[in-house]
Amino acid sequence: MSKGTALIIGVGPGLGLALAEAFARDGHPVVLFGRDAERLKKYAAELTSQGFTAGAYQADAGDPEALRASLSQAVDDLGAPEVLVYNAAVLQTDTPTGLDATAWAQTLAVNVTGAVVAARTVLPLLRDGRGSLLFTGGGFALHPSPEYTTLSVGKAALRAYVQALHDDQRDSGVHASTVTVAGMIGGEDPRFAPEALAAVYLGLHHQTKDQWQAELVYA
Repeated sequence: MSKGTALIIGVGPGLGLALAEAFARDGHPVVLFGRDAERLKKYAAELTSQGFTAGAYQADAGDPEALRASLSQAVDDLGAPEVLVYNAAVLQTDTPTGLDATAWAQTLAVNVTGAVVAARTVLPLLRDGRGSLLFTGGGFALHPSPEYTTLSVGKAALRAYVQALHDDQRDSGVHASTVTVAGMIGGEDPRFAPEALAAVYLGLHHQTKDQWQAELVYA
């Protein structure tokens, strides 16, 4: 039986690309979303050259209408999804008192609101009403940093949202979960290599319903 499409939002040269490669190897058509159209096209072409089905769509996770439109177009082009991975975030140094309201809204639009928009858009499109909605969390959700304040607040809010979504969908065929990455992705620790982390997401997707969890803390 063929597998549904995997939609990967927030694809760059690290975890995002590793996620696309992992789900492609698992037999899913994959769709790569991000702001850099040329880079996405290059990644999709590389996957296609290896015999995988891949598409690339430019989308700003902080723009709800653009994100909804890109997701809907991708599903029309490549088929109903089985997996959503929301991996977009604004990574910047900032302090609790260093940003004004506009700057806060801009970061939260990507770190939190984009995840909500993606989930709401994809849920009714899931093939047979079943699948996985997976979100990249972070250790700052558990231990906030005064040097990465908006990211800390965003990851804490995302964690709360996904736990609520998990409970909301517990009696359906949809597994919502966050991977709370409590370490530096791509740093010296091989456990946090993008490929190692991508395998964790794939493992969550393959869990049976009795194994479902709202959060996997990866530390």
